[in-house]
Amino acid sequence: MRWWLPVQASSFAPEIDGLFTAILIITGLAFFLVEGSMIWFLIKYRARPGRKATYTHGNVKVEYVWTAFPAVVVIALGLTSNHYWKQIKGRDSVPPNSYPIKVHAKQFEWLFTYPGPDGKLGTDDDITEVRNKLHVPVNRPIVLEEESEDVIHSVFVPAFRLKQDAVPGMHIRAWFIATRPGEYDLGCAELCGMGHYKMHAKVTVQSQAEFDAWLAKAAQGDIE
Repeated sequence: MRWWLPVQASSFAPEIDGLFTAILIITGLAFFLVEGSMIWFLIKYRARPGRKATYTHGNVKVEYVWTAFPAVVVIALGLTSNHYWKQIKGRDSVPPNSYPIKVHAKQFEWLFTYPGPDGKLGTDDDITEVRNKLHVPVNRPIVLEEESEDVIHSVFVPAFRLKQDAVPGMHIRAWFIATRPGEYDLGCAELCGMGHYKMHAKVTVQSQAEFDAWLAKAAQGDIE
């Protein structure tokens, strides 16, 4: 069992984990600095016999520093986050050679549609109605073409650091590159009804040859 973050199984994971860790360290240091200062002031300036209370207006220079420094840190984090956001979620971020897989969400299951030999979705050779099983080849860009039949659902694969809502009436895309073969959990991260707890699927990351073999079986309806 991992005591920290889930295994990194996509190209996005190291960058996202790095940003998360940086924010955690910065906010952690700020927390201990502020709380430590409060405790020190409580002890140093506590009421004592014979001591009179005094009034001080404060120090303007210190106020400038403690206002400017957090502002710079927040701006730096915002610029860094925006860079990763554009890389992962930007309108033009999906690689042109991405392999498309349609994700149809409904209460309370996932249905996946794979393109046939023509490599395009929405044609007669599509491989449809693959229920709760998402197979993808390793080290290849994958784009999920999401849609919802009823309410808002959300595709969430912790190992990929991937989370994207599926909204009724909207066509939403999410892409990733799986970098580590194995089996991972996919869940719905949006409360979608009484059966929300059972809306999950398995993601299998495999070599291109293994994926092609599985896809050939799926085309014949022979899905294990």
